[in-house]
Amino acid sequence: MKWYLVAFGAPLLTMQAAFGVAAITVYWVPPWFRRRVVRPRLWGWGALTGAIGMALFIFLGPFHGPDADMTPYALGGTALFLVGQVVQMLGQRPGSRDSVLPDIEPR
Repeated sequence: MKWYLVAFGAPLLTMQAAFGVAAITVYWVPPWFRRRVVRPRLWGWGALTGAIGMALFIFLGPFHGPDADMTPYALGGTALFLVGQVVQMLGQRPGSRDSVLPDIEPR
């Protein structure tokens, strides 16, 4: 196992899980997501599920080693991560075309 990758990945996954728990319990969302998130609890469940899924994938898959017995668990972690991302998207406001294109006033 590459310990320097674990030292980088574990705090990030812990932080994502902490954001999810904070959104679930006290409806707190990080400031850079506040404009888009309209359902904090749903977004928090998605963040927590995604963090658990990514942790399963990373620590049972590539960081674990070439053990083929853990492959189904690692792939299950990937599926759980994707489910978490979909749940997080459901907790956000859908994008609009006006937010992408600049306002151009007719002359």
